[in-house]
Amino acid sequence: MKNPKKLVSFAVAAALAGLASGAVAGGFAIGTQSGSGTGNAFAGGAAAADDASVAWFNPAAMTLIPGTQIAGALHALKPSFKFENNGSTGAVFGNPGTGEGGDGGDWAFVPNGFMTMAINPKLSFGLALNAPFGLATEYDNGWRGQLKALKSEITAVNINPSVAYKVSDSVSIGVGVSVQRLEATLTKAANAAGTNIAELKADDIGYGFNLGLTVQATPDTRIGVSYRSSIKYELEGTVTFSAAAAAANNGGVRADLEVPDSASISVFHRLNPKWELMGDITWTGWSTVQKFDAIRTTNAGAGIGTIVDSETFNWKDTWRFGVGANYKMSDQTKFRFGVALDETPTNDVDRTPRLPDQDRTWLAFGVQYKPSKAGILDVGYAHEFIKDATVNNTLAGAGTLSGTFKNKADIFSVQYSHTF
Repeated sequence: MKNPKKLVSFAVAAALAGLASGAVAGGFAIGTQSGSGTGNAFAGGAAAADDASVAWFNPAAMTLIPGTQIAGALHALKPSFKFENNGSTGAVFGNPGTGEGGDGGDWAFVPNGFMTMAINPKLSFGLALNAPFGLATEYDNGWRGQLKALKSEITAVNINPSVAYKVSDSVSIGVGVSVQRLEATLTKAANAAGTNIAELKADDIGYGFNLGLTVQATPDTRIGVSYRSSIKYELEGTVTFSAAAAAANNGGVRADLEVPDSASISVFHRLNPKWELMGDITWTGWSTVQKFDAIRTTNAGAGIGTIVDSETFNWKDTWRFGVGANYKMSDQTKFRFGVALDETPTNDVDRTPRLPDQDRTWLAFGVQYKPSKAGILDVGYAHEFIKDATVNNTLAGAGTLSGTFKNKADIFSVQYSHTF
């Protein structure tokens, strides 16, 4: 990589050191982008202006946050992906090997950081440090599906500065830019015996933008609209093989990947002094993810330009629908509730163990407590009920891996916000 890219890569990685990934939304998106939003299943994110996390959800809403505020959140994610065989065939997939792979999911810890600053009554500045995409699945060595997947990990870390301008008493607009580093690690067995493991590692820096609009339709009703662009990556890295006899196949690789754009419209309504209602609809352009081809860039194996690994996705665009409510018990304490329906971009033909995703339903609750005039503490929990995900993968010489993944996910979030 060129030196400027290395500097940007270092800055992003340092900002979120120790990040672990875990997909808890459709595709390989990470749906947990604020501690306050978890309790509402992230319903109304583009219109709710609870804290500095609006710098990510809708930069226009930053004009609603007075003074300077910082917010830090930590999410503990526990996805579960358990394979149940259903008639796998062939010399490899039909052989149970060491079993069904165990639980492909594990604990992951994802931090977020946000800042907003009111420069003057009309102009605000904000910054989001977060992880918008992530994937982590890992199965036991020697399991029946090892020729398709052992470890799959994608980590994206993002720096997103933005500005907002108050056009009038009821309308604000916002714009931001993203500098995002994505790193991918994929491993699988390269032979039927599992004695040769292929590992592909690649990364790149990508750039995007986001736009926002808020309209205070009535004193009690606010509408928010936001858009986030897709980001194209030209990943560069290496493929290596664990068996000494296969070392001659080690070498450089490249692969193209485009993470999706998305658009949201949200409504926030204050029903009375005690109750707040919210809802949102989000579209995500997952059809950008059709295929992943790792192409050799050095004269190893079959030579430059040949495909060393290929993954077919054929994903579709998706919709997410969320509704939520807040109950203000006192000036210090607020309870949060939320439900969301989150579509998967995957399909029953091309789905693989690398990401056995399916439609999911969120059920969430949380509590906000204000220990002081300047401080806000949010705690949230969400459980994701995920439909069973069928897998039918055929590989020449190995047979067909056929079965069902029993999936679920739990999210625990804590966030502290402070106004100066």
